[in-house]
Amino acid sequence: MMLKNMELQARREQAVPAGVATMLPIFAAKAKNAEIWDVEGKRYIDFAGGIAVVNTGHNHPKITGAVKAQLECFSHTCFQITPYANYIELAEKLNDLVPGDSPKQTIFLSTGAEAVENAIKIARAHTGRPGIIAFSGGFHGRTMMGMALTGKVVPYKVGFGPFPSDVFHAPFPNDYQGCSEDQALAALDGIFASDIDPARVAAMIIEPVQGEGGFNIASPRFLQALRQKCDQHGILLIMDEIQTGFARTGRMFATEYADIEPDMITLAKSLAGGFPLSAVTGRKDVMQSAKPGGLGGTYAGSPIAIAAALAVLEVIEQEKLVERSQILGEMIVGHLKQMSELSCMGEVRQLGAMVALELIKDNDPMQADADLAKALVQAAAKAGLILLSCGTRGNVIRFLAPLTISDDLLAEGMTILSGCLMQILDGR
Repeated sequence: MMLKNMELQARREQAVPAGVATMLPIFAAKAKNAEIWDVEGKRYIDFAGGIAVVNTGHNHPKITGAVKAQLECFSHTCFQITPYANYIELAEKLNDLVPGDSPKQTIFLSTGAEAVENAIKIARAHTGRPGIIAFSGGFHGRTMMGMALTGKVVPYKVGFGPFPSDVFHAPFPNDYQGCSEDQALAALDGIFASDIDPARVAAMIIEPVQGEGGFNIASPRFLQALRQKCDQHGILLIMDEIQTGFARTGRMFATEYADIEPDMITLAKSLAGGFPLSAVTGRKDVMQSAKPGGLGGTYAGSPIAIAAALAVLEVIEQEKLVERSQILGEMIVGHLKQMSELSCMGEVRQLGAMVALELIKDNDPMQADADLAKALVQAAAKAGLILLSCGTRGNVIRFLAPLTISDDLLAEGMTILSGCLMQILDGR
């Protein structure tokens, strides 16, 4: 008997708490590259990519082949008990790939939040300081420290406090909403003057392009200024590339645009093409600061996920996905420009294939249209397109299609999007 989406949704509501929010009542049955089929056989074009997890597409044959080969050997031994060679191999590759010439070391974990938590642990161990600077609109996970660092209250922080102390938030520059880079840097100096002595700050953590915050882009100038301030005060700079990494932005890592070397970089999502794996890669002298036994985890660095990650790196190189990302981004922006005369079309932000569209009312950037964004996500799904919204105001449509998507499929998805948008506007 064929399963039905609505039947599964009813069961889900009984068995799974509402705190695990589900955007769409669509239950996946299979997926390939940039397409998903639900349990009823309906096909969808995927512009979400599992929230930037499958840059290499769903079920890439090279990745599934690597996983099957690893399963024939073993699925788990725990690296802290009996280690395995592919952990070392992947660490060596990431040490070479991340920005900067300093000697590097890498640890592996399972989730992005774990990577962030461990980066903070390492920063405090290295500096002997407690304080952390994060940025408004940033997202760094749902663990207690992750929530403390996250600069968006609803839905991530409501009802879950108190959070770890000595975390301070500086404004993230956003000219579109009236905060310039100079104002953001001045506010950071204000934190040092009013809230915490910079000599007590262990690290700053920032996304080079904010994910949940709305795909706001930190310019090279701003990141270079942060690097200078960190150097001035002996503060470590942590780049959170969990959503931006692995060819999404037209570089292997978005930090490369700024031509700076972070002290640590957190990685996850598309690192392993759909398998749970995260990493912290950093300067060797920093990474050595934790005492033996202070880092790790039972499942940290799953050999299955590591096998997938090694295949992901091959796919990115062989299929030239860094270059492909630039092309896809330009194609998406080109389609959006065709709708630029609509009064709901706000700013379009793009770095590679990381593209966002602000939806506004009456051409006014200060009037965010979150209702339109929500309606568009739902209408697109009914028409066979999976979209994601984001942003601190809930009005941003973000594009995270697999970098392996074909030109024709991308164009089909953009046609669905524009058709749904026009239909909603006509019905208002």
